[in-house]
Amino acid sequence: MRILVINHAPRTEKSGPAYEVDKITAQLNSYASPGTIIEIGFPDNFEGATLYGAIGQQSVLNGLHHMMEVPAIVRKIFWAQENGYDAVISSNTFDPGVDGGRLAVRIPVIGPLRTTMHAALTLADKVGVTVPLASHIPYTRRILRSHGLEQFVSDMMPIGVYVDLHKRKDEIFETTVKLIKKMIERGAEIILPLGGALIPYVVNPDDLAAATGAQVLNTKAISIAFAEMCVRNKMSQSGISYPRAELRYEDFGKKL
Repeated sequence: MRILVINHAPRTEKSGPAYEVDKITAQLNSYASPGTIIEIGFPDNFEGATLYGAIGQQSVLNGLHHMMEVPAIVRKIFWAQENGYDAVISSNTFDPGVDGGRLAVRIPVIGPLRTTMHAALTLADKVGVTVPLASHIPYTRRILRSHGLEQFVSDMMPIGVYVDLHKRKDEIFETTVKLIKKMIERGAEIILPLGGALIPYVVNPDDLAAATGAQVLNTKAISIAFAEMCVRNKMSQSGISYPRAELRYEDFGKKL
């Protein structure tokens, strides 16, 4: 089984060194079952790709960059199907391009936010959500509202860190522990950490669970396990929910 985990932004000479492909690939494969191969893919470069850096430097990641990324991500998802992958998972925990990709391909397209949220709700009634920055909160609430899931969120709190992540690992861990304890006190029964660049890539959710006594879900591991289940059981997004036309890869690159 081959699964492509698609990053939300292109990889260029400028962005490449900051994204440790080999290390992340090894980590993702550690969550997979024997016989499953996880590979990382990137969308082709596109106009507006620098917007991510522009708003990121101001710590105002409000979802605008994800909206700009969608066409390139959908095209890469279609490429994955044409090149023999059995499923695609969004690397980004805010699920950019997932719905568009589902309209384009027959293979399962998995979004970590929606998938992990539903996993949480099979185990608990109220979910506490952490996000990297305060600017993520209204954006995340809109995503959850669109899926009818906002009502199950007891709290959503920002960690407040999204730069120099490995250097600030202890700070991220300590801040997140405090947030989780506060959310549990206020009614959360299970924790969904969004922002995979922080958790689990820098901070292990198992360590957070040990420090707080709360279940802290691993969005990457859950998404991989769900994708594997879909492939093994010949499941995919419903063709009724996501009706598909017959397309060619070239159709995604043509202009009128």
